Amino acid sequence: MSNNVVLRIIRKPETIKKLGISKSTLHIRINDGLIPPPVSLGARAVGFIEHEIQAVIEAIVAEKSKDELKTLVCMLITQRKKAA
Repeated sequence: MSNNVVLRIIRKPETIKKLGISKSTLHIRINDGLIPPPVSLGARAVGFIEHEIQAVIEAIVAEKSKDELKTLVCMLITQRKKAA
C-alpha cells in the first residue's frame, strides 16, 4: 500500500450504499472472494476499508471478470496484512 493512501473505515450501511447491493449480496460476495472482508473494530463492530471498496467498484466498472476480481481482492488483503 502506498504511503499516500488515506485509510478510512466505512461501516456496512455506507459500503452497501456505495456498492448498490443488498446485505445478503454483500455477504455472498465476501464469501466468494469478490469483496474484501471487513476489519474488526471491537467486540461487535466491523468496518470496511474505503480504498479497498473503491478499488472493487473501479474493477466492476471496468468489467473485470470474477477471477480478476478475486485476484484484486487477494492483493488488497495481502497489502492490508503487510501494512499492519
